[in-house]
Amino acid sequence: MTISKTRIKLVDVARQLFAKMGVENTTMNDIAIASKKGRRTLYTYFKNKEEIYSAVVESELDMLSDTMKEVAERNISPDQKLMELIYTRLDAVKEVVYRNGTLRANFFRDIWRVEKVRKRFDAKEVALFRSVLTEGKEKGVFQIDDVDITANIIHYCVKGVEVPYIRGRLGHNLDPATRKRYVTKIVYNALCRKEISK
Repeated sequence: MTISKTRIKLVDVARQLFAKMGVENTTMNDIAIASKKGRRTLYTYFKNKEEIYSAVVESELDMLSDTMKEVAERNISPDQKLMELIYTRLDAVKEVVYRNGTLRANFFRDIWRVEKVRKRFDAKEVALFRSVLTEGKEKGVFQIDDVDITANIIHYCVKGVEVPYIRGRLGHNLDPATRKRYVTKIVYNALCRKEISK
């Protein structure tokens, strides 16, 4: 399904305005003027500001999904792939939140509104974790009983550390290498990762 270039432009203009002025301070008229498309065109695609805000968050999450999919398709061992997925996910969300200026405040204040939009993204993320865990189990890298439950647990664990990670409160007193070593050890021990003989 191709998405109209006009819709893409409207979403991009709205994202820029939301980042600059804040969601609450941006009107549908502001978006129509900045996009040079007019109110009638804007209302053809979006009923209200809530809908366009959801479309902005969805477009950011789609880009994040694509980035994670690229990691999952890399030709590296499943254990490395899993750690890269986790860090790619956390770093990409952090980058999205910071890139969007005042959206940062909205992200933390209106997390429930973001949650409504991210259901589809969450399902894709769980599927990616599932595929990497299945690969790791089949190759004898991970010893796990239930891939589905494990994929869901990893997803919720990563989601749970999202806000402290974005705010720089997760292991802020550690250097990046030490922090990564701790996280890797926790993840690998939880999955009963086997040592792979070279």
